[in-house]
Amino acid sequence: MVATPIGNLQDMTLRALETLRQVDWIACEDTRRTRKLLSHYDIHTPFVSYHEHNQHKQGPRILGWLKEGKQVALVSDAGTPLLSDPGEALVREAIAAGIPVVSIPGANAAVNALIVSGLSAKRFTFLGFLPRQEQRMREELRRFRKTPETLVLYEAPHRLAQLAKAALDELGDRRVVLVRELTKRHEEVIRGTLAEIVAGLGEIDIRGEFTVLIEGGSEATEHGSADAEGEPVWSTWDIAEHVAWYEGQGMSRMEAMKHAAKDRKLSKRDVYRLLHSGKL
Repeated sequence: MVATPIGNLQDMTLRALETLRQVDWIACEDTRRTRKLLSHYDIHTPFVSYHEHNQHKQGPRILGWLKEGKQVALVSDAGTPLLSDPGEALVREAIAAGIPVVSIPGANAAVNALIVSGLSAKRFTFLGFLPRQEQRMREELRRFRKTPETLVLYEAPHRLAQLAKAALDELGDRRVVLVRELTKRHEEVIRGTLAEIVAGLGEIDIRGEFTVLIEGGSEATEHGSADAEGEPVWSTWDIAEHVAWYEGQGMSRMEAMKHAAKDRKLSKRDVYRLLHSGKL
């Protein structure tokens, strides 16, 4: 299982390059994208297509090569194989046949987006692509309403508005980060709340590939909602502590002031004045 770049071709690892040169065959999700990668690194290993529409036909063929003692590298369109990509059946069949399965690590959109998001990276739940049918999408989101971990999803640009609205309705307003075109020339990180994203989608460039990160349920409750006794946790904080908490989550000073003001139903001007007057 060989991870490949998610955008920038320079993110290919030395071990991955050596593996692709040494194996007998490369099974790839998209032959056009793989041909471009192999050409860039002057690799001439033969390759065959292996994707969700032909895996039932190609799987036994590839398994046959493996049983003959040949080595096969599996690559997806981009990133780490099997994460929202085909290959699980082939891995299971190889394991059942006693064939070693080795992971060659590398780029991964979910993890890379998580570490720049400013949301909690200690624990997260990867949801991949949600169902396309809206009712099923909403049901899936509802399952994770109380999940304390950061939620990480992939979404196509033309479905971003549908996802944002469904998430706002089913999870409530909480922080969200959109990471667009990760590692590419037009990479962009958009931070806000679900309500802000829904209201401002018309101003967002929705071209390209998106990784969507939504803060976990317990974290949202911790800074914006009520505790077990019905009181906001921040009710015991002064303004400086409230702003500092948001800054600790990766927000800029101005973003932190904006969110603290929203929690307290104050204007940003009032928060600024209190912070700098010493009357906290």
